[in-house]
Amino acid sequence: MQGQPAHPGLSERSSPWPVVAAVLVGCWTVAITVGTQTGGWLTDQVLLGFGRDRLGWLWPVLGLATVVLAGTPALLLALLPRSGAVRATGRAWLIGALALGVLTLLRVVPPVHHEAYLAALAGAALLGALVVRWSARRWAYTGLVGPVGGPAPTGDDDAVRPEVTGDDDATRAPATGNGDATRPAATEEPVGRRVRRPGPVPLLAVAAGLALLLPWAWLGALGGLLETALALLAAAALGVLAATLLDAPFWAPFAVGRPPRPARLVLVGGLVAGVALLLLAAGTGQSGAQLPALLTVPPVGFALAALWAATWRPTADPATADPAEATRAGRTATGWLVGLAALGPLAFTDPEEISLLLVGTRDIPFWVAAAAGVGLAVAVLVAIGYAVLLARSTARTPNRRFAVVAAVVLLVAFGVVDLGPGQPGLYGERLFVVLRAQADLSDLPAAAPGRAGRDARAAEVYRRLVTTAEQSQGDLLRGLNRLRLDPVSYYLVNAVEVDGGPAVRAWLASRPEVARVLVSQRLRPLPAPAGQSRGTAPKPTGPQWNILQIGADRVWSQLGVTGTGIVVGSSDSGVDGGHPALRAGFRGGDDSWYDPWDGTRSPTDQGGHGTHTVGSAVGRDGIGVAPDAQWVGCVNLDRNLGSPAHYLDCLQFMLAPFPAGGDPFTDGRPERAPQVLTNSWGCPPIEGCDQRVLRPATAALDAAGIFVVAAAGNTGPWCASIDDPPAPYPDVLTVGAVDAQRRVAEFSSRGPVPGGSGKPDVLAPGVAVVSAMPGGTYAALDGTSMATPQVAGVVALMWSANPALVGDVTRTRQILRDTATAATPTYRSDSPSDACGAPSNVTGAGQVDAYAAVRAAQQ
Repeated sequence: MQGQPAHPGLSERSSPWPVVAAVLVGCWTVAITVGTQTGGWLTDQVLLGFGRDRLGWLWPVLGLATVVLAGTPALLLALLPRSGAVRATGRAWLIGALALGVLTLLRVVPPVHHEAYLAALAGAALLGALVVRWSARRWAYTGLVGPVGGPAPTGDDDAVRPEVTGDDDATRAPATGNGDATRPAATEEPVGRRVRRPGPVPLLAVAAGLALLLPWAWLGALGGLLETALALLAAAALGVLAATLLDAPFWAPFAVGRPPRPARLVLVGGLVAGVALLLLAAGTGQSGAQLPALLTVPPVGFALAALWAATWRPTADPATADPAEATRAGRTATGWLVGLAALGPLAFTDPEEISLLLVGTRDIPFWVAAAAGVGLAVAVLVAIGYAVLLARSTARTPNRRFAVVAAVVLLVAFGVVDLGPGQPGLYGERLFVVLRAQADLSDLPAAAPGRAGRDARAAEVYRRLVTTAEQSQGDLLRGLNRLRLDPVSYYLVNAVEVDGGPAVRAWLASRPEVARVLVSQRLRPLPAPAGQSRGTAPKPTGPQWNILQIGADRVWSQLGVTGTGIVVGSSDSGVDGGHPALRAGFRGGDDSWYDPWDGTRSPTDQGGHGTHTVGSAVGRDGIGVAPDAQWVGCVNLDRNLGSPAHYLDCLQFMLAPFPAGGDPFTDGRPERAPQVLTNSWGCPPIEGCDQRVLRPATAALDAAGIFVVAAAGNTGPWCASIDDPPAPYPDVLTVGAVDAQRRVAEFSSRGPVPGGSGKPDVLAPGVAVVSAMPGGTYAALDGTSMATPQVAGVVALMWSANPALVGDVTRTRQILRDTATAATPTYRSDSPSDACGAPSNVTGAGQVDAYAAVRAAQQ
């Protein structure tokens, strides 16, 4: 009888260097994959933070780099060593690297088109599975590997084959018999017409996959219906790809012995499979969504090894053994387990929300990290449990009844978790449909000076806008209601927001009355509130440095003007209406607060940004420029993100406030519109806006005599960085930031902007500005967001000092520019290309001078 060698898979004459090389290549592959994936995401986030466009070539280049850096050593492992196990390792890693390169190409699809990406991912994974299957057959034909579905011969005399022949007692390693004569799991045999029922091994794989989904059901949330269906399809396709890659020819070289030796199969085979799954996981999902998969999917390799060991365990009756059925069970188990492991990050997260912009609080990035951490722990526990339960030499595969119970229990647990502490429901994006017909406001009658003239003008603008929307939206709304797409109409921009995916978008875009269709972002819910942001600065004891620098304190003391009679409107994250510095300034009534995100009925603020900006405009105790002006508020940011529709919700409310629960079309009160609007936000493409989407809105507000102030943005020192609406528009006053030395802050966005408008218009202090925060606290913050409300406060002082100037937007802008004082420009470098064309594209007219502006307004 021919015995087996002391070290299965390597004969006494074999060199240890192939194994050492495989270990080094595996470590190299992990480092390259994790490094490129993390680095690519961080690059995307830095560009987003600076307001720059995505680099369309970034992910294809990173994918190609990974293919070259990880695939080249894997190719050498697949061809050069004499060990069958090492060559199987190289083949798996080479195919994984190539698959990663192809899947990474799909990230050229913009994140806002997530459905299109998921569909492409599903198609690419299925095509990849077909290619891998075809190549495996070609390799089997040429003798590089064993027959598809069975163990691979090693191809040389020094490496021990997974089956040992020479006498009747020798048996192949992956055998389904129980002793003297067993059949190899090398060929697929017909099973006749009997109806197959899932065996215990696939059911155990389903149970393990559902266990891996539990953290995502608890901490994540699903997108829209189509988005979820496509995520299921993509996850299933990835499972098929993994099952094709990690089929019997992959496991056979590690399954030496009779039955296969569990330590080698699970530890070595599982580790090799884990690296292959890491490569597949790295290509799974848009930028950001693949990061949790890098943690949760690779440990599945060890559980798969244990499941394959169970499929190859000898049965009690060799006459009934079916090698093809055993191989089929292992393949099915692989598909289910990998598919369910990939489903969590794909379906329960929105890649656009895995963002550094949301890391300041317990928002989506925090919960994704938590789900990935719990998922990793579950994957490790499953791997250990299955190794003990299924892969010990003395273990017995649980019967089918036990496996059914385990799968059913985990399925019920998934439902209980999702419906209980989870966030059940579908939370997909909506579509923002801009119509071709927009109201004609070019022939408005001349307005009388002062508040009465402004109110009459606002009323006429409101009437024309509503009439245009009602006359042009009728047919479209009937069709949308018939399809139950939940349309919401807008008039400030003649537009409609609806449910729908790519098919609905294509149908809408083809309609003659539609100009274009954008994506209106919606945030997925959190498992727990993100928490309220609070400040740590001491309570101010007098006018702050920024108030002194623009001369607002001199306006109060020398001119006796504090903003009385003027209302400032804030569209932001909200306002803490109970803050001591803001409580007395709230206008009150049933039309001074609107929250289209959460429907709150009184001024509240979780993020703190809106409280801080309102405090800088009208706050008392030395933080606000116009402390006796009143304020009204609207929530257009939820967790620091917005959408075209909700930005428009608040701008409509500012033109014609309406009571809680009222209809903006019929219940608007333009006579109650605030005179001045402060807007410390911008709508970038990642939120669904294009350059033109809010242009009709600001034009209408300007025509109504409402003064609109907007932040330039914090994407400096790059030139032409004033690009997110509404900052580039000519009918808003765009504000940049300076420090205490009157130098332009490096972060302050710069011009030029398309169309020739000089931007920014003016500057105001925006570095270490102390203002209110929720809970009665205070904080010093930086940004053009902090500078903007101070300019709104200066306008409030001007119009309070001269009520006849109310509504005269053109003259007010000119006074602010004419009275501004010089500021020192700063540049990215000494290169002329970084000078933005002219100093005025960095400084505008200079820093606002509240005292000089109010004096000029009084004349």
